[in-house]
Amino acid sequence: METHPLRAAIHSVESFGNIDGPGIRYVVFFQGCMLRCKYCHNPDTWELHNDDAKMMTTDELVSDIVKYKTFFQASGGGVTLSGGEPLLQLDFVLELFTKLKSLGISTCVDTCGGFYANTPIINEKILKLISLTDLFLVDIKHIDDTQHQRLTKRHNKNIITFIDFLSQNGAKMWVRHVLVPQWTDDDVYLQKLRDYIDTLQGVERVEVLPYHDMAKFKYDELGIDYPLKDIERPSKERIENAIKILGARYDLD
Repeated sequence: METHPLRAAIHSVESFGNIDGPGIRYVVFFQGCMLRCKYCHNPDTWELHNDDAKMMTTDELVSDIVKYKTFFQASGGGVTLSGGEPLLQLDFVLELFTKLKSLGISTCVDTCGGFYANTPIINEKILKLISLTDLFLVDIKHIDDTQHQRLTKRHNKNIITFIDFLSQNGAKMWVRHVLVPQWTDDDVYLQKLRDYIDTLQGVERVEVLPYHDMAKFKYDELGIDYPLKDIERPSKERIENAIKILGARYDLD
């Protein structure tokens, strides 16, 4: 019986990324995301079914990725899956990571954790994902559920469940938080986020990512109203404040 290879909707790839995990990274941007973050810089990845996305097999990706293996080895880098939300296409991720691990290539997932609605998160596929993933970049949009819904149009209960599961099952994580004036830059919520992070195992690093509006042109091109047009970038003082509260890092230079 003929079997058809798995294919995933891929928005784009970046062969020499340096901000999505350690070292030089080959970054795969997946199509599709369940969240609608007001500050999202990739609104063109929201829809899973997009005519501009390229349907690719794992073998097609691997054949390109291996060209950069020398750079990964020299820099301590590897492959990062981003998006959109890569875990919406979980079976493809598992197949891809299985092949990459067999080649000795480091694996990383950049995830918001919001890739399921009502399906159980505690399952064998997630355990397999953890076993195949060297690092999770976990982007916590907002620690407060009500504020999370205002910011992303989704609640965060399932996201917290997923992060807790990673923590309890040996995953290594970098926790990221986008600092947005009037939305996430609040000392009370920052402290609550710090208190939550302190309960997690496997967190190797916390990062503050200051909000910027450099993707505003994408909204114009897509005919989407940019919701934070009146929001300025956070000041150096507020970035330093968030770093202090969260025990985070950010290169102010």
